[in-house]
Amino acid sequence: MAKDKQAPKYLALGKILRPHGIRGEMRMQILTDYPDRFIDELKKIYIGEKVTDENADAYSLKSARFHKDFLLITLAEINDRNDAETMRGKMVMIDINNAVPLEDGEFYLYQLIGLTVQTEDKVILGQLQEVIETGANDVYVVKGREFGEILLPAHEETILNIDFEAELITMRLPEGLLPDISSNT
Repeated sequence: MAKDKQAPKYLALGKILRPHGIRGEMRMQILTDYPDRFIDELKKIYIGEKVTDENADAYSLKSARFHKDFLLITLAEINDRNDAETMRGKMVMIDINNAVPLEDGEFYLYQLIGLTVQTEDKVILGQLQEVIETGANDVYVVKGREFGEILLPAHEETILNIDFEAELITMRLPEGLLPDISSNT
C-alpha cells in the first residue's frame, strides 16, 4: 500500500439485534467471513456502540450457536433478558491483534476508506467514505464534488480493480446509476 492506513483498534464481527429467550442469549447479525470462530476459538469479545468506539467493553463469550442465518451468543456477564436488551444495536468486535491473518489478495474493509473511486471510463466519482455491510453485498459510500454522495453496490460484477499502490478503485456502475452528464446543456 502506498500509505499505511491507521489500523482500527477493533474489527466488527457482528451486530446484536435483540434478546433471544429469557436467559440472556442474544441474536447477532453476522458481519464476518469467519463466524465459526465464535464456536471454535473465541473466548473474549468487545462490545461498543460503533466499530470506531475506542473504549468498547470486554466480555467473556460463554456460548455461541448458529440459528438460521444468525448467531445466538451468550456472554458470562449477561444473565437475563433485561441485561441482553441493553445490548440491542451494539457492535460485537474483536481486537485487531486477534483478527484472522489475511491471505494474499485479501484486505480489511477499513483499508478501502479514503481510496479514490473511478468508473471504468476513468470518471472520478470521489473518495470512499464508508462501507455499509448489508448482508447481500456491501455498499460503498462515495463522496465527490461532481456527483455528491453516491451509494455503489460492491460485488464481483461492479468492482473491476482495487489498486492499493495507486489508492484507486475502478468500478463498473449499473446502468442509470449516475445522471447522463453529456446531456446537460
